[in-house]
Amino acid sequence: MQRFGKLIAILAIVTLCASTALAASGGNAKKGKYLFKKNCKACHVTGAEGKAVTPLSKTQAQWDRFMDGDKHKAKPEAWKDFSAQDLKDIQQFLFDHAADSDQPETCG
Repeated sequence: MQRFGKLIAILAIVTLCASTALAASGGNAKKGKYLFKKNCKACHVTGAEGKAVTPLSKTQAQWDRFMDGDKHKAKPEAWKDFSAQDLKDIQQFLFDHAADSDQPETCG
């Protein structure tokens, strides 16, 4: 019975680590916030072309799916000047401050 308890604990830790590994990684959230405010916010406020979008607009999983799959399909040219690292930085900012994060926030 004690082995079963240890196995459950190990599985829980592995699951937690795996879900964290799927999250945004390798980005600098501080730089991502700067890039988002400088480049994205003009189109992503209430009444603008891209509608209001902030980190709170999605959950962490939704942001990861968007950045990994959607790639801004509505207007892909908006991302043409971003490096791969810039996109990681923006993703990290959005992930770290998503609706279900420990530090949810808008964009200031």
